[in-house]
Amino acid sequence: MPINQLNRRRDHQVLDPCLLGRPVHLLPAFAAGLAEAIGAEMASPGGRRHWGAYRLEHLAFERAPEQPGLRWLGVSGPYGVAAVAFERTLLLGLLEGRYARRQPATSAAVQQSPELERVTATEERLAVTLAQQLAGQLDARVADGLARLDSAPAPVKTGAGAAIVPAGAPGKTGWVLRAVLRAQYGRRDTDEPTQAAPEGQIWIGLDHALMACVLQGIKADRGAVRAAGGARMPGEPLATRLEVKLDGCLVSKEITLATLFGLQVGDVIPVALGRADVVLDNSRLFTAAVAEHKGKLCLTSFEDAE
Repeated sequence: MPINQLNRRRDHQVLDPCLLGRPVHLLPAFAAGLAEAIGAEMASPGGRRHWGAYRLEHLAFERAPEQPGLRWLGVSGPYGVAAVAFERTLLLGLLEGRYARRQPATSAAVQQSPELERVTATEERLAVTLAQQLAGQLDARVADGLARLDSAPAPVKTGAGAAIVPAGAPGKTGWVLRAVLRAQYGRRDTDEPTQAAPEGQIWIGLDHALMACVLQGIKADRGAVRAAGGARMPGEPLATRLEVKLDGCLVSKEITLATLFGLQVGDVIPVALGRADVVLDNSRLFTAAVAEHKGKLCLTSFEDAE
């Protein structure tokens, strides 16, 4: 009898204990705003000079990649250090589109074996330029969030501008932004490598100082969500803020199926109005007496249901 093997892959983000209790549930909204800014930059005339035909398709916070051989570039900004890593096929595709001017079919064939390509100084300069652009967009997004706070923290002093500093791969508990880019030429609905639109990935790791500023900035978004839901007193008990719906069952009578099919217009079904059942989400909570008050039926004399 075959024995099922356990799948030991990490399928979920490993949380940093230092971030527990922080508004991490608002990180997707932060990523969406950053993706919009990066996408607009790529589509601009200056952005097309570096990104060519590639456009951003997806950007989200995910777990740190485990791919070996990634080269991480640390970009020091006013709020911390962002470690950026590019998939090799993406850099080669950008270089080919800018200098070699090869056809899409040839480009896709070459990208199948990127390890055979030697790392050139031009590729390294391109990686540095793109990493600085992405880190600049990230810092601008963080600055926008901090500007909405009443008391924004002072920026981290890390030297002059977006300098390149040594950086290693983020740890298992690190927060990483993963971006997926796809070329605007080629086909999407094909399994043929020579005809498919090339794509590549970028990872942006945030150090603790930068991540703290991100979480500090999105507090303003959390406050806006709370304001949209209505103002609440800080010390107001939870029981006074929750609203529930109660249903009252006034009468119930059992009849035969023959009697039901034999009912005619004008027939009267005699019932005895006793105590009503008060139901919450199909659960019987109380019984209550039915009374008349100012021409309306009301429930009174509540008792716990047995």
